[in-house]
Amino acid sequence: MEQLSRVAGTVRPGGRTARVRAAVLQATQDELVEHGFHGLTMDQVAAAAGVGKTTVYRRWGSPAGLVTDLMTELADQSSPHADTGSIEGDLRANALAVCEAVNDGRLGATFQAMIAAATCDEQAANALRAFYRRRVEEWAGAVELAVERGELPKGTDAMEVIRAVSAPLYYRLVVTREPVTPEVAERSVQRTLAAARAGAFIA
Repeated sequence: MEQLSRVAGTVRPGGRTARVRAAVLQATQDELVEHGFHGLTMDQVAAAAGVGKTTVYRRWGSPAGLVTDLMTELADQSSPHADTGSIEGDLRANALAVCEAVNDGRLGATFQAMIAAATCDEQAANALRAFYRRRVEEWAGAVELAVERGELPKGTDAMEVIRAVSAPLYYRLVVTREPVTPEVAERSVQRTLAAARAGAFIA
């Protein structure tokens, strides 16, 4: 769904506050990948980041605060939606970006840890929900352009189209644990596109 940096907190330059945040978010992602959400502790993150525990507790408050900021940073780093000139090309770019992200050792593990945490922790669920809402809203712009160009019918729910593209990919990642391949991504694009052209996503 988006092109992401593999390491959180590395984009914004300048100032000690920015450097501390970058170090803490990188350490948070490291710990999340290695130990999962429920193994994430403030003390471990502070030690890994080389930052005082007081600073981490004061600024982030809890492990949930850390992962919320991490997901915000990952969303901030994401690229804008594709604009290839056709809805087929844009949806393909979306699906391949999801495929690349979930197959990346670091990002894929981050998402799996967050998805697992979201099933039993409301704050983790809120952080994950906010991340994906931002990304779906961003990519919905590609669908809205397609409606303006006459490629899709008026009234098409742009966000539902984007969700439909990535849903089969995340199902494989989280539920069936099957490979998420470019071929799978392409099939999802073609099925979603056929349904959208037929008016299946008209609100």
